[in-house]
Amino acid sequence: MSAERIIRDLTAAIDVEIGGTRPHDIQVHDRRFYARVLGAGSLGLGESYMDGWWDCGDLPGLFYRIATGDVEHRLPRSPRLVAEALKARLLNLQSRRRSGRVADLHYDATIEAYQSMTDRWITLSCAYWKTARTLDEAQDAKLDLIARKLGLRRGDRVLDIGSGFGAFARFAAERYGCSIVGINVSQEQVRRARDLSRGLPIEYHISDYRETHAYWDGRPFDAVVSTGMFEHVGYKNHRVYMEIANRVLKPGGLFLLHTIGSNVTTTTNDPWFDRYIFPNGLLPSIRHIGTAIEGLFVMEDWHNFGADYEKTLVAWCENFERRWTGATTDRFFRMWRYYLLSAAGVGRSRTKQLWQIVLSKGGVPGGYLSVR
Repeated sequence: MSAERIIRDLTAAIDVEIGGTRPHDIQVHDRRFYARVLGAGSLGLGESYMDGWWDCGDLPGLFYRIATGDVEHRLPRSPRLVAEALKARLLNLQSRRRSGRVADLHYDATIEAYQSMTDRWITLSCAYWKTARTLDEAQDAKLDLIARKLGLRRGDRVLDIGSGFGAFARFAAERYGCSIVGINVSQEQVRRARDLSRGLPIEYHISDYRETHAYWDGRPFDAVVSTGMFEHVGYKNHRVYMEIANRVLKPGGLFLLHTIGSNVTTTTNDPWFDRYIFPNGLLPSIRHIGTAIEGLFVMEDWHNFGADYEKTLVAWCENFERRWTGATTDRFFRMWRYYLLSAAGVGRSRTKQLWQIVLSKGGVPGGYLSVR
């Protein structure tokens, strides 16, 4: 059977027609598309889109159908992808030596794209749309939600693991009167965060979370927060990460973990996202997190607002497209658009989640009251 016939049958099974007239149907411009997707799966699908070999008027709608139809697992696995999965099992792809790779290849190289798509805080994680109408309102609500879940008070010292452009640090300092220590492996993000935080009680360190000597002076923090960073830790390091968060937190203190999560436990990232967006990333599962916190923390609250990720990603893409000054045929433009809108479709499918988990060191006396 030809590659074209196989791909057409697969797409038909998820109600997607190649050459169809509906927004979520695929329009193929280069017939090499079929062999490329058959041979390389999601990597071939993404790369062929970047190269302009196909288009789709509704990428979220297409990827919603791909995710719910489990198309990736119906394709034959190429020897290259099998080798990548074996490498992830045998090696620590998120070791201390490798930890800066995502900053070098992604965050530092895409600073302008992130700034162009985000809100006024330059927040790099999912917004909270419970009552919000705009991205600014939704990110404000998310930052305040974190602060309220942690019960922050004036004068609290907070460790922000993976502090990005300093969105939460600036919010907590300005709105709650806290002092913040932020750590980040991205030199460019830290440079810009420092510029944005002038005059506030915030210090930033270019540091891996395992290098505690670089950011911790032995005084326990009142609270620890991490938003959108745990996805880069890797399952071989989850336990060490939790041990460090526990070590630097005061007895009875709270740790809030904000992370994208997977419904299934795996050791590998999507191949296209691994190559172009988040090198060596891995979405944790409930099992991953449960194993990592056992004996270290009391799980006080687990809040899932994964459905909000589609709204966030679509808003990011609208901002990015509106502020883009180059050609829409540019390979980077198509890559970034594919990243945002394919992830939006997966978010709609609910095969991936967004979790905010409140953990306590020793348990909250009388119990923790959930905040929404």
